[in-house]
Amino acid sequence: MSRGKHVAVTDAAIDKIKHMILSGELSPGDRLPKEADLAERLGLSRNSLREAVRALALINVLDVRQGDGTYVTSLEPRLLLDTMSFVLDLHRDDTVIQFFEVRRILEPAATAMAAVTMTDDDIAELKAVLDSLPPEPTIEELVANDLTFHQRIAQGSGNAVLCSFIESLSGPTTRARIWRGLTQEGALEKTQEQHIAIYEAIASRQAEVARSWAIVHVAGVESWLKKAL
Repeated sequence: MSRGKHVAVTDAAIDKIKHMILSGELSPGDRLPKEADLAERLGLSRNSLREAVRALALINVLDVRQGDGTYVTSLEPRLLLDTMSFVLDLHRDDTVIQFFEVRRILEPAATAMAAVTMTDDDIAELKAVLDSLPPEPTIEELVANDLTFHQRIAQGSGNAVLCSFIESLSGPTTRARIWRGLTQEGALEKTQEQHIAIYEAIASRQAEVARSWAIVHVAGVESWLKKAL
């Protein structure tokens, strides 16, 4: 079989399994029928079925448990978007600005939503994140705190898909944040000031103010990066 035909057969097998999930025939957590039975039922060769299962396992749709069988995963957005993080980690430095441009669109929206949907306990935990930063933090401590701070806000948006996208974008931009912290005078103080402003806007339930501060926060790094590259 030619490579092109082999790929087409595997794609067809993937589509058939996907249809079983979309139709509700297979639900999150369900175990797939035995390989021989499923292959016969779908009109596939066992080899094509194995290739399809392997591909769907790579993107966290299926979970192959040695000696136990193959199961549909939880299909939660965070799990499915995990593979996107791997792809984004392979970015070239000259595309990092594009990641910041996407963050500038998504994070302010999530921050505005968080100002409305976060509980009082969530907001108290957000304040605890800010307070956990030592008086004279290292760049590494600042970046770690920054990641946790924005992660809590993304989770507080109440939208699991939006949260997963934002978390996926954090990896490629971390190096830029460290680079900025090492080279730009006043970056540490500015970051802390902006975090406090974002927190206060969320705590006072001012969604649009929170959105504006988030834009300023992300755009500041993006602007610096455009000059630096």
